[in-house]
Amino acid sequence: MSQLFGFAGSDDFNSGGTVYTNPKDTSLFLPLGHHVDLYYPSRKRSRVSVPFIFDGGMFEPKKQTSIEVLPDECLFEVFRCLEGQERSACACVSKHFLNLLSSIRREEFSHVKVTETVISESVEETEGDGYLSRSLEGKKATDVRVAAVAVGTATRGGLGKLSIRGCNSSRKVTDVGLKAVGRCCPSLRVLSLWKLSSVTDEGLCEIAEGCRQLEKLDLCQCPGITDKGLQAIARNCPSLTDLTIESCGNIGNQGLQAIGQSCANIKSVSIKNCPAVGDQGIAGLVSSASYALTKVKLQALDISDVSLAVIGHYGKSVTDLSLSSLPNVSERGFWVMGNGHGLQKLRSLAVTSCPGATDAGIKSVGKGCPNLKQLSINKCAFLSDNGLVAFVKFSAALESVQLEECHRITQFGFFGSLLNCGTKLKAFSLVNCMGIRDLTAETPLPPSQCESLQSVSIRNCPGFGDGSLAFLSKLCPQLQNLEFTGLQGVTDSGLILVLEMCKSGLVKVNLSGCTNLSDRVVMEMAEHHGWTLETLNLEGCSRITDASLVAIAKSCLLISDLDVSRCSITDGGVGSLAASSGLLGLQVFSVSGCSMVSDKSFKSLVKLGQTLLGLNLQHCSAISSCTSELLVEQLWRCDVLY
Repeated sequence: MSQLFGFAGSDDFNSGGTVYTNPKDTSLFLPLGHHVDLYYPSRKRSRVSVPFIFDGGMFEPKKQTSIEVLPDECLFEVFRCLEGQERSACACVSKHFLNLLSSIRREEFSHVKVTETVISESVEETEGDGYLSRSLEGKKATDVRVAAVAVGTATRGGLGKLSIRGCNSSRKVTDVGLKAVGRCCPSLRVLSLWKLSSVTDEGLCEIAEGCRQLEKLDLCQCPGITDKGLQAIARNCPSLTDLTIESCGNIGNQGLQAIGQSCANIKSVSIKNCPAVGDQGIAGLVSSASYALTKVKLQALDISDVSLAVIGHYGKSVTDLSLSSLPNVSERGFWVMGNGHGLQKLRSLAVTSCPGATDAGIKSVGKGCPNLKQLSINKCAFLSDNGLVAFVKFSAALESVQLEECHRITQFGFFGSLLNCGTKLKAFSLVNCMGIRDLTAETPLPPSQCESLQSVSIRNCPGFGDGSLAFLSKLCPQLQNLEFTGLQGVTDSGLILVLEMCKSGLVKVNLSGCTNLSDRVVMEMAEHHGWTLETLNLEGCSRITDASLVAIAKSCLLISDLDVSRCSITDGGVGSLAASSGLLGLQVFSVSGCSMVSDKSFKSLVKLGQTLLGLNLQHCSAISSCTSELLVEQLWRCDVLY
């Protein structure tokens, strides 16, 4: 056998190559075929490592030799010497390695001064500001993933923005994950934590210690975080500019006071539904950050008139103020805030569901905020015409007014505001105001005109009708944007008066839900404003037919957005638009719910599709699914809904 295999003893098994002396002589073996041969590695006998050793007549397990058996202290020193990509590779080996790597602060790595500088410079060229952004949501939000993000981004320029939104799964983000971020991500500037019931002050304190460049912090539904965590942020993160707290029941006055005292650059604060926050917290924050704070939003808080008084006196830099669902703030609070003379820079005011927003309170705010440009009042049941008109009189810089569900506001308050406003008012909106009634034909003509108003929106105010439109047409001749939606009392005759009196040319018109309008209105609009009209919404105007599309195709060459959903449109109307497609620049076209548009419009829609970016064919029962699929293929640049 030794001669057959060429075995010479010792460690030599075969010299390599074929085992046959003569490859063509196969008589010594079973016939395997002329093309079969065997090859062995040269000169060395194969060595096999098995997990058992035979000793004394029995098998014993062989001890495995691995780096895993090293104590954590040794692994720590090994990992400290690794460079960026090597650390990332080690983090992928096991959770144990990942946990160890995430426990090492960046300054503890041996190569951090040399390597990280080069890496950050290279990332700066591709990322813009040199920092990465990561988001973990739902089941992906776990400690392991957070640690992996922390370790991985540390070698690629550093993590700048992290958003974690948890869920109710058993594997949640805890303090362990936040500790990894705090130790590995000193460049973190923006942190958002939502629905993390297992995160406590311990994790947030680690963030405060390690992420001293933090600028924006958003905490939502984190019941384990208290004033202690917020105080740690205040002590260690002096660059904090933006703070949002929502539904955190254990954050109270002390945390907010600490932010005001230590974060001199705080500019924006939003606090919602935090029952432990009271007047002391708001007062301490606003008074301490008087010259930096520009945006304040308070919603669903147990605060009183004291907080508004402090805002009115110390809010010297506040430009945006939003007050919502403050049941304990009375008329006195708004009155004192307005008379505090501290809101000289206020530009935008939004008040929602505040019983203290009465005529006297709103009037006082108007006096004390001479530079106010935007006013939004929603669901304030005690505001009437007198308060609204008085506010507008005092607010000479006012540019925009929006009123929603203010049922004590009537047509006299609306038109009285337009008659008494300054020369800068550009937009006025009424939404779901049930106190609006139509003006009669005997209403005298307005003594002056509101030349500045460019946009008017009346939505779902059923009392608004042709009489009000007639008065509006004479009062506001420079309108460019009209939104009259859900107004059953508006007919052709009333709207045509507005179309004839507008001198500047209408740009955007929304008449959805005005079921009493017909083709006559669209024809007049195309004739007088076709040279400027860009957007037209006729959804639900069932009396609109193909004649309107013919007029639009002929005169409205600038139109880019057209909605005729649930109108009486047929294939002929679509064809008329397609015939002028070379002149039109239509980008969005909706015929949703038009039952008379069928497969015959296929060619017309393809022709329109040369410029379309969006096409809505939903609920078009006469268009088959096959045609819809063909349109999707043909109009590959267009987003087709069917």
